[in-house]
Amino acid sequence: MDRALLPSLSLFSTVARLRSFRAASRETGLSPSAVSHAVASLEASLGVRLLHRTTRSVSPTPDGEALLERLAPALAEISEAVLAAGAASGEPAGTLKVNLSRAAYEIVILPRLASFCAAHPHVTLDLTLDDGLADVASRGFDAGIRLQESIERDMICVPAGPPLSLAVVASPSYLAKAGRPQRPADLDSYAGIVRRFDTGPIYRWEFAVGGRTQIALPRPAVIVNDTQAAVMAALQGLGVTIAFFPQVAPWIAEGRLVRLLTEHSPDFEGFGIYYPSRRQMRPPLRAFIDHFRSSGASDTVGDRHGGDRLKIEFGVI
Repeated sequence: MDRALLPSLSLFSTVARLRSFRAASRETGLSPSAVSHAVASLEASLGVRLLHRTTRSVSPTPDGEALLERLAPALAEISEAVLAAGAASGEPAGTLKVNLSRAAYEIVILPRLASFCAAHPHVTLDLTLDDGLADVASRGFDAGIRLQESIERDMICVPAGPPLSLAVVASPSYLAKAGRPQRPADLDSYAGIVRRFDTGPIYRWEFAVGGRTQIALPRPAVIVNDTQAAVMAALQGLGVTIAFFPQVAPWIAEGRLVRLLTEHSPDFEGFGIYYPSRRQMRPPLRAFIDHFRSSGASDTVGDRHGGDRLKIEFGVI
């Protein structure tokens, strides 16, 4: 094989994974034209077309798919060899790409971000805030952070942050007019500041009533797609809203918001850092997990809803 093709093969793999020359450009630090030229030169050298190109998308051709299938294990082996060599230096370094929800950033990352950066000055955190459930492996992320209950069972999961509870809140001025709800079912007569997911549905509020889960929702007065926007509206006295307790705790402590229906909002498992199984973990990811994991937590893979859980030492399976 012509070893001079290795950089172009790696670039082709990146473009195919991200489905975009511009995204590949951002990830590699090369210009979009340089990435495009490298892939075009590779196609000319091999004598086959590897990518379908349109003004809106990029996707592998059948020949491209066949090449990727053979190429991926080889590139993974090269990557592991480089990581093993770099680990010998002892100091974590490089860019770590993490996909996480906005709430995970506020609750898990932000309180300890400064101390992580101080402890690991050679690690660059590339954080993508995304309220969907990202497939970290296919989208080129090293790890993700989501609620543990939503993480796929084939991911390694490390608990991060405290147990959580949901807090229904409203301003004292709104409650002075509307009164306090005594049970979740009372909410249907209250003005609500509710959240719509990016996928379309409105988030349903869940409560524990008599040992069972009950859905209750106030009358939507304002609909937003961001929790902090909802909280800001609640502070203006527009109605009741719901958020994770740490997101509204400062406002409750200051008396600007009042927590409601506390007895119907028990604690549940919080966020988890999740990542694919790897024989060799990158030092920046190991440092990230060690810093942000919950005290005493171990890496686990498998069912997080009950049943057996397999412990993973240092991410090696």
